[in-house]
Amino acid sequence: MPRPKTQSDEDVLEAANRLIHAHGPEALTFERLSVACGLSGSTLVQRFKSKATLKQRALLQAWDRLDDKTARLSKTIPRTPGGAIGLMVALSRDYGGIESYAEGLLVLREDLRDPVLRARGASWKASLCNILDSCFASVANTPLDIGLLMASHWQGSLLWWSFDPKVEVASYVEDSLGRFVAAIATARKP
Repeated sequence: MPRPKTQSDEDVLEAANRLIHAHGPEALTFERLSVACGLSGSTLVQRFKSKATLKQRALLQAWDRLDDKTARLSKTIPRTPGGAIGLMVALSRDYGGIESYAEGLLVLREDLRDPVLRARGASWKASLCNILDSCFASVANTPLDIGLLMASHWQGSLLWWSFDPKVEVASYVEDSLGRFVAAIATARKP
């Protein structure tokens, strides 16, 4: 008799995230996850209780990964405006092409619907903005909340890229943020 497969919750949630990102949040079912991770549907129900809990835990794990990646990248960049651009470009590389980005917007919708996930997004925003602020700390006359301004511009550049994705997203972001930083530098000259 074959031994049942055992997988950690982390492994199962990773499989759930792959399903969500490949096929959209509604594709996450215990049956599909069972096929993806090799555990029975009843085992998955025992572990996660409901589809809503499973989805929330999978998306929380994705936020954990983004927090970790942001912290790891922030340790490698110079604390300069160029370093801020480099951080945002590095964070943009995971978006892939337009289809992947569009699927990601469906995942974002799930984050916005759930107060726990919204709070995680707000926490990441605060952390990211603090890192970006630190990249401008030695630049005179920087606008208040430059980190938030830059993060907002980054999100806007991702959206505008998606309507006309003729170049790689990271290249588009790098060019857009370079022009943003140049505009800030020009605006603060006396």
